[in-house]
Amino acid sequence: MKQTLINLQQLMKEQSIAYAWITTPDNINYYSGFLSDPHERLTALYITQDNAMLVVPNMEVEDAVNASGLNTIGYSDTEDAFEVAKLNLKFPDNAVLYIEEEHVTVKREKALYTTFKPTSLASIDQIIKDMRNIKTAEEITILKQAAQYADKALELGVSQLKTGVTEKEVAQYLESEILKIEGISGMSFSTTVLFGDHTASPHGTPGNRQLKNDEYVLFDLGVIYNGYCSDITRTIAFGNPPAFHQEIHAIVTEANNRAIQAVKPGVKVSDIDAIARDYIAEKCYGEAFPHRLGHGLGISVHEFPDISSANDDTLKPGMCFTIEPGIYLHGEVGVRVEDDIIVTEDGYEVLTQYEK
Repeated sequence: MKQTLINLQQLMKEQSIAYAWITTPDNINYYSGFLSDPHERLTALYITQDNAMLVVPNMEVEDAVNASGLNTIGYSDTEDAFEVAKLNLKFPDNAVLYIEEEHVTVKREKALYTTFKPTSLASIDQIIKDMRNIKTAEEITILKQAAQYADKALELGVSQLKTGVTEKEVAQYLESEILKIEGISGMSFSTTVLFGDHTASPHGTPGNRQLKNDEYVLFDLGVIYNGYCSDITRTIAFGNPPAFHQEIHAIVTEANNRAIQAVKPGVKVSDIDAIARDYIAEKCYGEAFPHRLGHGLGISVHEFPDISSANDDTLKPGMCFTIEPGIYLHGEVGVRVEDDIIVTEDGYEVLTQYEK
């Protein structure tokens, strides 16, 4: 049984939570070690204060047992997964069942009430967020290696920059090469490679745009290494871009550096966002920075904490997140610079090291 699951059961005892029903694939993985993409099928981790069981499609039972070591209930495609679960789980009528309210659909909420007949459903989301928010020493070691491989993937992409190459060609090359490394199971998300005016789209998709001399290239990528994600963005000069574009790059890089340097335990998350945002606003580009400063990083590429003006939580040692300010001028140029950060006991450590 994973230590994370043992820790959750201890919290359940302390908070008088008797039954929990976890269905988010990443959270099931975090507590059991079993990761799958169930698509429309149900996969669930049922947890009591002294036991835990997995509910999975029959075709995944062996993998689930091997990965988790937990008792596992399988069901066929022609069976009602909730009815099968109810027959095998010891859930009494008229008890409270704790679920992930941010993940359970209305249809499955109805199925839980119909099948399990709880007195009510309650949320366990914040407990899970708080646990995943603080990384263990083992998790930090893996995150550091994932960041190093993100640096390597970026290096591979930059090596392919030449006049006439397309965005898609660069993205496909770096992905195919980095995925050859043992321990890397995939990319954290679809790799972004954008040239010139295309960089002004914060979430643009690589296409057949060809690279020209004297323009910027925006890379946004990450790898999944031993189950943990990395995420890096660099905006690279190919040749000698216009002075105006270089000025934008300098502003964004300075905003990135200022926010990073303010990271330490006890600082409000919203204050970190404000440092970068206020600097960009002072340079008269506030409206061109349309997104939050960053996001948590771990098993999921986007997880708690939300690095934005809306989050007044304070930073704590073990938190891992991105800092990624940007300026986007439609039809002209976009610049984003992103790093992965760990909060230490007395400050911070930057995990991504590729030059800015």
